[in-house]
Amino acid sequence: MASAISANRAELLAIANAVATEKMIDKSIVIEAMEEAIQKSARNRYGAENDIRAKLDPRTGDLRLWRVVEVVEVVEDYFKQVDLKQGEKLQPGAQVGDFIVDPLPPVDLGRIDAQSAKQVIFQKVRDAERDRQYDEFKDRAGEVITGVIKSVEFGHVIVNLGRAEGVIRRDQQIPREVPRVGERVRALIMKVERQNRGPQIFLSRAHPEFMKKLFAQEVPEIYDGIITIMAAARDPGSRAKIGVISRDSSIDPVGACVGMKGSRVQAVVQELQGEKIDIIPWSEDTATFVVNALQPATVSRVVIDEEESRIEVVVPDDQLSLAIGRRGQNVRLASSLTGSAIDIMTEAEASEKRQKEFAERSKMFEEELDVDETLSQLLVAEGFSELDEVAYIDISELAAIEGFDEELGQELQSRATEAIERREEALRTQRRDLGVEDALADIPHLTEAMLVTLGKASIKTLDDLADLATDELIAKKRVEQRRRNDKAPRERTERSERTEDKGGVLGEYGLSEEQGNEIIMAARAHWFDEEPQAEEAAHAEPSQ
Repeated sequence: MASAISANRAELLAIANAVATEKMIDKSIVIEAMEEAIQKSARNRYGAENDIRAKLDPRTGDLRLWRVVEVVEVVEDYFKQVDLKQGEKLQPGAQVGDFIVDPLPPVDLGRIDAQSAKQVIFQKVRDAERDRQYDEFKDRAGEVITGVIKSVEFGHVIVNLGRAEGVIRRDQQIPREVPRVGERVRALIMKVERQNRGPQIFLSRAHPEFMKKLFAQEVPEIYDGIITIMAAARDPGSRAKIGVISRDSSIDPVGACVGMKGSRVQAVVQELQGEKIDIIPWSEDTATFVVNALQPATVSRVVIDEEESRIEVVVPDDQLSLAIGRRGQNVRLASSLTGSAIDIMTEAEASEKRQKEFAERSKMFEEELDVDETLSQLLVAEGFSELDEVAYIDISELAAIEGFDEELGQELQSRATEAIERREEALRTQRRDLGVEDALADIPHLTEAMLVTLGKASIKTLDDLADLATDELIAKKRVEQRRRNDKAPRERTERSERTEDKGGVLGEYGLSEEQGNEIIMAARAHWFDEEPQAEEAAHAEPSQ
């Protein structure tokens, strides 16, 4: 009997050690799981109502089993309580309120109990393993890791990372790359999520950050922080662009990334399945960076609209196709690299656009200020585009225009002010005809033109406006323009495709998020004013 007990003890400790080593978790967790399993089996044997505890010595393998009972004056729960007389039998000197340990003989686990215990241990170990995996990977997002492809399921690649498994979803794979089971693969850890079935480690080979990390591995200057990749954009498997800058003026960032005979960049290109990489010198000057980003095309002129976050690029006629790239790839990557929408146009298109804008502005000044064509064109040529600019500019700047004097400047300002007032009155009448409440006109930042726009969108009361979220009010409309070259017999045509995302109701007016929040909160102010009145009415005494 003694030898059997000794063998059982040795077997329990051997199992605990083996499981802890295999699963790479703390041995104490396995011992705790065994104790919990033995407790569950003992409760099945002695009664689930009993408070039964088990303790397994991690050094000797000794197993102790006991029942905990409370000494009370009047027994209500015969499984967990004993009276003072019984308590003294179990433990001499016991007093009311004491908890007494009542030793139990070891249980002989039957087949069903053993299976139940096995499930408890497996679940406990599995939970511990998941916690260990999550703790190991939760802070490693952004790292490049190497694993072995375990399987491909529904297009998603399952990667064995040694102590855990990761997944490269279909949209994070390099197109046309064929994963094969057993191959080694490098990928970026995008994020780690704790889920019921264990930690989910999401990997990516298509993310721009993956390319940046590969360059850091191949270029020591990037790893040491001498060269920094300021921006990166990818069309996975096809083409990419990175903007680099050097903190040391003696080191050429582009040359360092390319390497001797292109050795460094080629190592990255091979890992990315032949993806062509343009390495561009980064510049704080947006116009310069845009010119660099559109390489190899030559750029004639860059016009930046900071309010709309758009960049207008003019190129020679013979450079248009090169600037746009195949299926718009070059301009799309440049746009992603700079963080701004880029419109590409030829010299002829730019000239036509300027002439059209010049004619429209001249016509507007001619009609609104009641001046002749020469004078209106002179104002446009001097950079004036709106009535507000004429009305509120310093009089000395108007008088300084060749052919102008202070008297003419004052007359133009007076006419501009009257024209603005006429516009406001016309808009006010239109707004009221649309049924927009006057209360909306008192809200800060809202002009009569904005109120007309709100009215056309059926936002006519404070409640209508208050129900909107800030984004619904001010989000700018995003317009993507892509040029596509279609090869046709004997001719080559260029078509422009435009796709629009619906923006906020007042998206065209360039309101900031802070202004949008102030508008919404001002519209909601009456809600908070009504609440105290409603409470007073509810508590008011009924009239006799």
